[in-house]
Amino acid sequence: MKSKAEIFFESIKNKKVAFIGIGVSHIDTAKLFLAQGIETIVCDRRERDSFGTTADELENLGANLRFGNSYLENLGADIVFRSPGVYFYSKELSSLRDSGAVITSEMEVFFDLCPCKTIAVTGSEGKTTTTTIISEMLKAQGKTVHLGGNIGKALLPIIFEITPDDFAVVELSSFQLLSMRPSPAISIVTNLTPDHLDVHSSMEEYVDAKRNIFLHQNAFSRTVLNDDNAITKSFEPQPRGERMMFSLSKPVHHGAYLQDGILYRSLNGKAEAVISASDIKLPGLHNVANYLTAICAVTGYVDSENILKAAKEFGGVEHRLELVREVNGVKWYNDSIATAPPAVIAGLRAFSQKLIIIGGGYDKNIPFDDMAPDIVERVKLLILTGPTAVKIEAAVKNVPAYKQGSPEIIMAADIPEAVKIAAQNAKAGDIVSLSPASASFDAYPNFAARGRHFKELVNVL
Repeated sequence: MKSKAEIFFESIKNKKVAFIGIGVSHIDTAKLFLAQGIETIVCDRRERDSFGTTADELENLGANLRFGNSYLENLGADIVFRSPGVYFYSKELSSLRDSGAVITSEMEVFFDLCPCKTIAVTGSEGKTTTTTIISEMLKAQGKTVHLGGNIGKALLPIIFEITPDDFAVVELSSFQLLSMRPSPAISIVTNLTPDHLDVHSSMEEYVDAKRNIFLHQNAFSRTVLNDDNAITKSFEPQPRGERMMFSLSKPVHHGAYLQDGILYRSLNGKAEAVISASDIKLPGLHNVANYLTAICAVTGYVDSENILKAAKEFGGVEHRLELVREVNGVKWYNDSIATAPPAVIAGLRAFSQKLIIIGGGYDKNIPFDDMAPDIVERVKLLILTGPTAVKIEAAVKNVPAYKQGSPEIIMAADIPEAVKIAAQNAKAGDIVSLSPASASFDAYPNFAARGRHFKELVNVL
């Protein structure tokens, strides 16, 4: 019997397929389509020189390459794969849809064809860590796990290697979910706060994109929602299948919750202790929430013993409160993934002392008012850089409890200067954290590149 993937590729043998954006996922996915004998176009707004030998490799495999500002003109493709960075409602994609092209994505097709159980995580904060925790729990149980979406690797290129007994665990952004109609078997929304409003037309569009993660599930699915977040709580009546809630503040009837330092799982009102918060290697109450979320996701697939194993052994993901090194008694943390205020707040609350914070970056048109009181209370020195620096400074100074010099605020030209200022002001026992509350696009291609550069600067101090 032929698999869904085999049937799919046979059905498009005579179609012309285009990939917009030459990133890692599209390179590997384009190679898969070329190997299936499908006419493939790979295009990018950047010039060919930006891609070095990658362009030569794709061309040698038979791809038709298009570069520069006219890369989408007269494309002539029947099927178009967009990268998450290409806005679904852009003028270019709207024009392609009007011409009859099918607009899809690597992740959307993967969900259609995947033969195994799919688990997907979205939210404004905590999704990367939660996705990874779920993966670690499943692996501790002995499951074969394929980690993808925004982390891990592209999964469509390995579609023929995945078996029905495996698990695919993915992190999804609002940009990916905006156009997605297949939903995973297990959907998770960690929390929702204003984010990416520089791209989405409104907060409503952003929330609706996130909701797509569960809207198209069947009756045998599971949705995990945050009972403590007003927006995700409002989703509670909407999922079609099993609904599990999690909470840091109160017991829930069906899901997981924290009470007196213990993480409980409750199934239809019958609660059992799973692990203690003190078992969790990762610091901070926000990571307790991440574990509550993961416990809901793996219920029925991972036993308590292996949940405990993951909690005790998992040390965190790169760029999220990552300890870089200790220099002269000063600990330096890389929290570059904290691109919005709630993540910064969680990072500040993970420590019991006042911090030196390096913040600022690309402006996503989100407010900083909610973060400002925590900065006043928990920061001794605030070093700001990038386009959002002035906005963050204004929000902090507008807090009633703010007093001149508490925290001290210093402006820096860039991250290297900010690190230099922090090193000059830090004393033994201090903690310095890169906690931007902003995207990186003013100076770096992504938060990971910013985090790596920060670590390089710290490692040569």
